[in-house]
Amino acid sequence: MRVKTKISCDAFPCKDVEHAGFVVPGIDINPSRISILMISEATPANPGDYYFVRGNPLFQQTTAQAFNDAGAKVPSMKDILELGVYVTTAVKCSKKAYAIGLSTIDECSRLLKREIALFPKVRAILLMGDVAIRAINTIAKRKRRGEARVIPSGSTYKIRGGHFTFQGARAFPSYLQAGPSCLIEKSKRKMISQDIFAAFSLV
Repeated sequence: MRVKTKISCDAFPCKDVEHAGFVVPGIDINPSRISILMISEATPANPGDYYFVRGNPLFQQTTAQAFNDAGAKVPSMKDILELGVYVTTAVKCSKKAYAIGLSTIDECSRLLKREIALFPKVRAILLMGDVAIRAINTIAKRKRRGEARVIPSGSTYKIRGGHFTFQGARAFPSYLQAGPSCLIEKSKRKMISQDIFAAFSLV
């Protein structure tokens, strides 16, 4: 299955993202082999930095480092995928500014909901940053799912370690692992690695 053949945006209503930066993973994947979802923020401004492109893109470098910190010795996104981890973004277009508007996150959560549904055997969902957390909460709170908020409000470091579930899978609120600044703060690197390790402990 190629996810990009299943997920598309026809209207592109959001004003604070670059629509030309729209990306959904185009890799061949067996959905039944995926047990962990990792959802980060948005696609990069430079398409060459995205997870699943040729070479050694930035998102691959920082994500592989996060998994290495957690004890999984993986050099590439292909190796991460072979561990049963599917990595995607909550917002499918690249940002125009540092922040992403709530309306954009909510709109793109409709695509994320369809994307998550492609993977019926997921046991854990890693929510890498506030945008991913907001997107999952939006999916859960709307009548489309009829569920309550998944992740409570509050600073991530305060709510980490709580037991949260989404559609039967354990949800882990964490920090963004993709991009040039994510490996700078050692304390966040440590918490990201702990969350990845905890997700693997379920599968």
